Order: sequence, then C-alpha cells, then structure tokens
Amino acid sequence: MIRVNVLYPRKDGARFDWAYYTGTHIPMVGRKLGAALMGVSVEQGIAGGSPGAPPAYVAMAHLSFESVPAFQAAFTPHATEIMADIPNYTSIEPIIQISEVMVGP
Repeated sequence: MIRVNVLYPRKDGARFDWAYYTGTHIPMVGRKLGAALMGVSVEQGIAGGSPGAPPAYVAMAHLSFESVPAFQAAFTPHATEIMADIPNYTSIEPIIQISEVMVGP
C-alpha cells in the first residue's frame, strides 16, 4: 500500500479555510478518485515538539492507495481540477510526498 501525503507548511500570514477544505475539497477529491482511494485522513497541526512551539504544518492529508499506478490512474484524469481548487481554501503551496506504508493499516 502507498500513501499520498499532502503537507501544508505553516507560514506567517498564510490563509487556510478549514470549513472549505473539509466540507468541499476533501469530499470532491474522494468523488474524483473513486474506488481507488482506499482511505483518507486529515490532520490539523496544533503544536510543535517543544512546549509552546507552533506546528510545522497547518494541515496534513493522507490518502491511501493500493499502488502508485493505482493512484496515477485515478488522479491523472482529475489533476487539473483538483489542483485548481487549492486557491479556494489556502494560500499555501502544498508539499506532496508518496510513501510506501511499512507498518500500520
């Protein structure tokens, strides 16, 4: 299994609309990716590792797929539409990392 991690680094003055992200963007992504999307989780950063430190990331989304080809087949036809929606909820440019899940569900 692979996981597509979409990370939104914390930046002073950046905008992130949680209501739009969780109520509109993530459901749209789920509809577009269909059955290839095995699972999704969204996290809101609340703190860094040291007491009082801010989080490194405002938000993180983790999308699970059987394989990289399965992700690419589901995402590619909708990539333009999904990526074009980003400015509707944030001014942060996301970092995307694809990882192989070694331990866990």
